[in-house]
Amino acid sequence: MKKTIITVTGKDTVGIIAKVCTYLADNNVNIEDISQTILQGYFHMMMITDTSRSDKSTGELAAELDMLGKSIGVMIHCQHEDIFDMMHRI
Repeated sequence: MKKTIITVTGKDTVGIIAKVCTYLADNNVNIEDISQTILQGYFHMMMITDTSRSDKSTGELAAELDMLGKSIGVMIHCQHEDIFDMMHRI
C-alpha cells in the first residue's frame, strides 16, 4: 500500500468534498480514512489515501490537486505518508 496524506483547507463552499473525491476516484485513489470539519465558515478535511492503484506519481497527484484547489478556492496539499510523518515529528 502506498499511503498519501491529503489536506484541504479554505472558506466553506458547496461541492468541495464532491470535487475532491471525484478527482480521487477518477485517478484510482482509495480513501482509507477521512475527517472533515467546518469552523466558523472555514472548511478543513484530512484524508489518508491509498494511491497504489493510480497511474500517477505522488508529485503528479499533488500538482493536479493544487490546481483543482485553486479552481475551487481552497488549498489542497498532497504528501507521501513518510514525508508527512517526518514533517510532524517532535
